[in-house]
Formats: sequence, structure tokens, C-alpha cells
Amino acid sequence: MDWKPSKQAHQTLQAQIVTWIAERIEHGDWVAGTSLPPQRELALRFGVNRSTVQAALDELKADGLLETRRGAGVYVSGSAWNTLLTRSQPNWHRHIRASVHKPNRHTIRLINESEPNPKLIRLGTGELSPDLLPARQLEDSLRQLKLDPRTLGYSEPLGSLRLRQAICHHMQTLGIHTQPDNICIVSGAIQALQLISVGLLEEGSTVFHEKASYLNSVHPFQSAGMKMSSFPLRSDTKEHLKRASRGRQSLLYAVPTLNNPTGASWNQAEREKVYEICSELRIPIVEDDVYRDLLFEPGLPPIKADDSSGQVLYLGSLSKSLSPGLRIGWIIAPSPVISRLADIKMQTDYGSSAISQEIAAHWLESGLYARHTEYLRSKLRLRADLVEQVLRLSFHDIAEWQSPHGGFYIWLRFRKPIVNKHWFRCLLERSILINPGYIYDPSDQNHIRLSYAYASHEQLLTGLEILLEEAKLAIEKSRSD
Repeated sequence: MDWKPSKQAHQTLQAQIVTWIAERIEHGDWVAGTSLPPQRELALRFGVNRSTVQAALDELKADGLLETRRGAGVYVSGSAWNTLLTRSQPNWHRHIRASVHKPNRHTIRLINESEPNPKLIRLGTGELSPDLLPARQLEDSLRQLKLDPRTLGYSEPLGSLRLRQAICHHMQTLGIHTQPDNICIVSGAIQALQLISVGLLEEGSTVFHEKASYLNSVHPFQSAGMKMSSFPLRSDTKEHLKRASRGRQSLLYAVPTLNNPTGASWNQAEREKVYEICSELRIPIVEDDVYRDLLFEPGLPPIKADDSSGQVLYLGSLSKSLSPGLRIGWIIAPSPVISRLADIKMQTDYGSSAISQEIAAHWLESGLYARHTEYLRSKLRLRADLVEQVLRLSFHDIAEWQSPHGGFYIWLRFRKPIVNKHWFRCLLERSILINPGYIYDPSDQNHIRLSYAYASHEQLLTGLEILLEEAKLAIEKSRSD
């Protein structure tokens, strides 16, 4: 042992000793169980104070490389090799904890991990059943498409001009008159929210949303450093928005038609009230309208239809009505906003799928989309009627709900606060997957988002039967506690 630490090195003497001993272990010179010389001898050999050696050994013990055996001295730890292997890799857990994007809640991660399991009955899933997806028609349309080689490359920053023109015509049926330059094609509405969060707001801005909100189950704004605040819709909305924003940048997120998760829709007075208040306070509105084409009966026009000042950023999508796999959505906004968001999108993915955009344009132009959504609404209405029939027959004494008027969901409220993680897991063990209300409102222990869009008729009946059994057991347990 003729090595000695150097006083001229950039590292301290203690750090040099720690590195040298760790290297002896890593190289196999000192195997597990090797006895180290006494501290006094090490200090003499290294030419340092004994206190320096003691501090170095204490650090190595703390790292798990060395261990003290009572009355026998210091030895190389039996787990030293594994410890060194871990130290030789990046500390990924630390990187993950320090990263910008917030993780999903554990329940949401369990839902995402469980959904691919074909043995589960999915009573909360926010997507269409495979039986309702027009797979064969989409296959036929692929044969009919005539692709210009130029359309197979990267699209322009705003997306396919053909698709944006088709969306303009589609929006006219809703009372929204826009131009292709005011539309940016995105990979679903969730990407639109991510682009808005990093492209239009400063860190610390306030994002307003309804109490039970889809934004609580995803984190595009939270990860960008925004403050989330629920707003009252039917009382002192203006005072709340003014007080909570405190003069900082803010934005209001709304799903006025077929809210996710509640399935509710605002009346005309509520739409006008929010628009007028936000106009006065100069708070932009993000109107998420992805469920509109699933209304069982014609509904009120979007807030965007009456927007004359560019106050409203409008989000549309084909994910809920045609195919989530196409990953096609859009933002309608003033030109400066669209240019900004398109620039960010090009920096992140260089444009949505060219093939998907061609398919979407073909379906909108040809009338295929209109015919498909008419068929889809009829099928969803039958499913909603089936579920509500079971609810009226079996759940009326333990739960309450509003009849759905479109979309995928019934916001089922149990009269007892039984909806917690334990109950979620009990149902999962019985192969029933639900979306509990607390992922949309952390304080909610009464609701579940009950979807009639995914499970088959037979699965809906079986799933509701098991849901009823577990609900009654949880209610009975809550009475005895």
C-alpha cells in the first residue's frame, strides 16, 4: 500500500481516500469480508491525520461499502459490490423526482396499466368500444384515398391545408366561422392543452376549471408550473376569478357541452355569463368541445360561435367520435396564437401523422363522418338506456344520477362516501375497472364516472351487478364502523 493522497489535488484528502478505497473494492482487490488495517495504521500509511481517515471510513460505511463488526474492526461489506453497481449508474429516481412533468396519481396509473387486460370489465373507460369503431369503413377509405407523394412528407406547421379547409366547413354547421389560418392540427386535445400550457402562459399563472374536472386527472398545466383553481359556476364567479388571479396571467378551461367527467352541459345563461365575465377580466377561455358530436339531440352552440373578440380558444377532436388511434384534433384561435402554438408543435413532433390527416379530411369531406356519428349516437343512446334501466331498477335506493343526454358518461353519486382507493381495489380484484370521482376532484368520495361506451351489453349487465354487490358491502361496512 504505497499510495498516498496528494495535497495538490483538486479533491480533499478525505475524498481522495474514499475514492481510492472504493476503487480497491470495485476492482476486486478488496473482496467482501476483507479486514481493513486499523485507523492509526491507515493514517500513518496515507500521511494524514487519523480524523481524516475516520471521516473517510464513516462516509464509506454510510454508502454501504464498509461495515463495523463489534470488537473486530472495519470490513468490506457483503453488499459492497451491489452498492457500487448502483452508484455506477445515474440516480434515475432522483432524476425522476426532480423532473418537470408531474406524475399521474397512483389510481390513474393503475387504470392505465389495467385497461389492456381483456379479462377486465371496463366501466369507466373514456373511449368507444371496438364494436363501435368503423374499422371496416376506415379500411375501405384507405383503398379509396389517392395520395399525392407530397402529402406523405412532413406537413406544414399548421397541418394539412386540405384537412383545415374541411374543418372550416364542419365548424360552419356549429355556427363557428373561421379560416384555415386560424386552425392548427394537433395530435388530440391533450396535446392542445400541453401546447397552450407552455406557449401562452407564464409560470405561476392561474388556470380555472370546474370542481370536478378532467384537468385533475392529467397534468399539462400543473407540470408547466401553473396554479389550479376551481371556480363556482352559479354564484360569485366574477369575484372569485378576480380574487384568485390577483392580476397575474390566467386562463379558464371549460367543457360546456357534455362535461368530462359529469356529462353535464351549461345552459345558455351560464355560457353567456362566463363569456362576459372573462371578457371583462380579459381572461382567455379554452373551450374543450370534443364530445359535441355525441349529443343525442342538437344542443346549444359553442361559446366560440358568439366570440367576436378572439377570447375563446376552441378545441375539437375525432378521438371520441371516430378513432382515438388517428390522433387528430384541432385548435381554433386568433392567428398570432395559432402561429405560436404551431411553432412549438413543430419543435416537439414536427407535425401530426400525414396519413391520419388525409383520412380525417376524406371522412369530413365525403359525408362519411356525418353518417357515422348519426349511427354512433343511436348506438350510444341504446347503451345509455340499458345502463339507466339497471340503475333505476337496482341502484335507486343507494345512488342518484342525471339522465345522460349524450357522450359516454353517467356521473353516478352514491349517497354514502364509499368511493375510496380500497373500494377501487376491491372492484379491481373482481375484474371491474372504474374511474373513481376522486381522480377528478380529490375531495370526492361519492361519485364514479360510469361509462356505457366501452363494455359490451353483457359486460355492462355483469359489471353493474358486481358494482351493486360491492357498493352494498361498502355501505354496510360504513354503518358498522
